[in-house]
Amino acid sequence: MTESSSTPSRPNPMPDSGALPSHKRPYDDTPVHTEDLPPLPIRDHNIPAEAWIEAPDDLLRSGDDIGSPRIAYKRRIGSWLLWRAGPARKANARYVAIHSEDLHRILTFRLFEDGTGGGDGPTGMRHERFRTWKHDLLQND
Repeated sequence: MTESSSTPSRPNPMPDSGALPSHKRPYDDTPVHTEDLPPLPIRDHNIPAEAWIEAPDDLLRSGDDIGSPRIAYKRRIGSWLLWRAGPARKANARYVAIHSEDLHRILTFRLFEDGTGGGDGPTGMRHERFRTWKHDLLQND
């Protein structure tokens, strides 16, 4: 158990040499609180959105229009919690960023099969590149 909550502790991620591709990582359905979501990417398993105890409904429904893929936690970007519904590339997917201190602040970036995408950042600026959207998140906690 962690000291910050009564949630059972998760296994330590494997070293990078043992990292699994994201689509091959098993899902760990152990319930988790916001404060227990790790800051860095997890390399040996996925945390599904439905395991996050405080998950907003918008996150849980974020894949409904793209085939209802399982939604996985990816990492923290500053104060933002990054989740993805769908594959990482060459497919319909949606990244969802949720502010860790205000779970009603939710931003999305949509990816399409042809590699294009788009989403509004926390500044209200429209981004067509995932990298610039993530940078906007980092710069605007």
